[in-house]
Amino acid sequence: MKWLPVVLACLQLAEGAVRISLKKGLSIREKMRAAGALDDFLKHIRYDPVKKYQSSQGSVVREPIANHLDSSYFGEISIGEPPQKFLVLFDTGSSNLWVPSVDCKSPACFNHAKFQPRDSATFTPRDQSYTVSYGSGSITITLGYDTLRIQSITVTNQEFGLSQDEPTQPFYFADFDGILGMAYPSLVVGGMATALEGMLEQNQLSEPIFSFYFSRQPTYEYGGELILGGTDPQLFQGDITWAPVTEKLYWQVALEEFAIGQSVTSWCSQGCQAIVDTGTFLLTVPQEYIESILEALGAQETSYGVSYAVGCNDTQSMPPITFIIGGARLPLSPSAYVLNSNGYCTLAIEVTYLPSQDGQPLWILGDVFLKEYYTIFDMANNRVGFALSV
Repeated sequence: MKWLPVVLACLQLAEGAVRISLKKGLSIREKMRAAGALDDFLKHIRYDPVKKYQSSQGSVVREPIANHLDSSYFGEISIGEPPQKFLVLFDTGSSNLWVPSVDCKSPACFNHAKFQPRDSATFTPRDQSYTVSYGSGSITITLGYDTLRIQSITVTNQEFGLSQDEPTQPFYFADFDGILGMAYPSLVVGGMATALEGMLEQNQLSEPIFSFYFSRQPTYEYGGELILGGTDPQLFQGDITWAPVTEKLYWQVALEEFAIGQSVTSWCSQGCQAIVDTGTFLLTVPQEYIESILEALGAQETSYGVSYAVGCNDTQSMPPITFIIGGARLPLSPSAYVLNSNGYCTLAIEVTYLPSQDGQPLWILGDVFLKEYYTIFDMANNRVGFALSV
C-alpha cells in the first residue's frame, strides 16, 4: 500500500485535525425531477451501481453516473495560486481528484466553477489524459499539478484532473463542481498521487485518520462535517465498532449478517462484503435478496425498477433492518431507510447484480447508513470504525 510509510511518520505529529463543514444541497435526482428530465434519463440509462467498483485497466475509469444522482453532501477546496475555489464531493468510493477546466465547452461545465491554469502561478501541466466512462457518455480529463488547499491544509504540487468534456445529464444538475476521491491509492487511475497521499507525504495531517459526520437534519449551510486528521467524540456516542478492510481498493469490510426485525436472514453465512461509500446516497443490496426485502417491508417496485414505494402511514410499524459488522449490531430504523418526498415514500434502497471481487454478495453502505453512524477511516491500521451519531 503506497501510503503506509508516510503514515508511520505522521504518527509523530501533534498538529490539530482540520474540520470541513459539509453543505447539503438538492440531489441531482431532485433537481432533474424538478426540471422534468429525470424520467427520460432513467428510461435510457440502465446501470448497476456496483460497476463503479469493478477494476479498470489502462487509462479508463468506469463509474456509473447514476451513482451520484442522490449525492448531495459536498465541501469547499481551492486549487492554484492565488486560490481558485471549488465545491467537491468527498468520495470514499473513488481515488482521483478532478475539477472542471476552463477549456471544457459542454453545458455541464458552464454551470460550474472552472479552473483556469493561466491564472495560477504554480500550475504545471502533465502531458497525459484519461477518460472516465459513463453509461451516457464520457468525461475526458487532462492532468496537471498545483497547490491544493483545504482550510489550513496545503499540499504543493498535487496532481489532479481537469475535465475537458462532461455529459450534460446528469452533471449539469450537480451542485458540486468536481470530486475528491478518498479511497485507496491502488485504485487511482493515471498514475496520480491521491490527495490523501499528498497530505500525508507533506505532513499535513495530525493523524492518518479521517472521519465523516452526516447530520440527520441537514441544511445547505450545515449538512455535516469531514474531519481530516482525527475524530470528534462530541459527534458520536458509545463505543466504536472496528472492522478490518478486506480489499484495499475501496473501504470494504466484511458484512457478517443482515437482519430484518428480529429475524437474522443467514444470507451472509457464507460471507458478504460491504463498501462504505460517501459518494453513494442509498443502500445497495444484492439482487438475489431484493424480493425478500420488499416482501418483508411491504414495498412495491415503481417505474423503471429503480425505486420501491411504501405507504407513508405504514412507516412506524415497519421493522428495523440491521447490519452485523465487527461483531456488533448496527440497526437502521424505518425513519432512516424510508425517504419521504412530499408525502410519497420510498425505500432508500437500490439493487445491484454484481458480486464483490471474491464472488461474495456485495452491499454498499451509503449516506443513508452514514447519517446514523459516525464513520472513521483509519489509514494506518486499514480499518473502518462505526459509532452511533449524536
